[in-house]
Amino acid sequence: MSECHFRCGLVAVVGRPNVGKSTLVNRLVGQKISIISPRPQTTRTRVMGIRTDTHAQVIYIDTPGLHTGKGSLLNRYMNRAARGSLEGADCVLLLVAANCWTKADGHVLDTLREQSAPVILVINKIDKLKNRNALLPFIEQAAARGKFAEIIPLSAVKGENVADLEKSVSAYLPVQPALFPQGQTTDRGERFAAAELVREQVFHTIRQEVPYSIAVGIEKFEHNDALLRVEAIIWVQKMGQKGIIIGRGGERLKLVDPVSKPATPASRRGLRL
Repeated sequence: MSECHFRCGLVAVVGRPNVGKSTLVNRLVGQKISIISPRPQTTRTRVMGIRTDTHAQVIYIDTPGLHTGKGSLLNRYMNRAARGSLEGADCVLLLVAANCWTKADGHVLDTLREQSAPVILVINKIDKLKNRNALLPFIEQAAARGKFAEIIPLSAVKGENVADLEKSVSAYLPVQPALFPQGQTTDRGERFAAAELVREQVFHTIRQEVPYSIAVGIEKFEHNDALLRVEAIIWVQKMGQKGIIIGRGGERLKLVDPVSKPATPASRRGLRL
């Protein structure tokens, strides 16, 4: 890579909950960096996804969804994490859903008005539009809401127009050497990834019945030849919620981790895998 023209920088990906930020980051990086689920605010902390080619290294910062109101302690923490991710960003991607501007989108835009970095409005989920003719009026209405460097409609799920976004983003990055080694795709380690994958499977398996505020901790993480052995504990808010995740005879917990044995009652509010 030629360092005299090589670009590298931070790109914060922000938006209201459940607008497709993690799906887009995974698509841009080319592999799964952040977990996804139909539940809003699945992402709880900032995660970096790193994409490096011969011309640029783009460090995408996947953030928790910004939302209005004070909410719970967890929600306030996620709001602070999302706002903190804007510091030092060379470019900001504001995600909204196609043909669906909400009060929460306006709240995020108001937060960005104080930022000096260029903001690209990314209109996601165009694959869900029944009538593509409605897209142009929506773009015109969105453009009137704020000063955007560019407006790019795309589908993070289908990959439509994502390449156009990649080309645009690199132009806003400073000319400087790469910050991460070639081949590194995230700033998070294997233990973090394992905990997130367990939490994702809980959301997908148990769906609406599972308490949203569950947490997962990794107690053992061992490489043994080709085998990786992970012991995780799932934390819930109340003792009564343990039964929801365990299921009768441990059947639900087996669906979260097919190779685990039925869980036995653990101390405090934890469920061991």
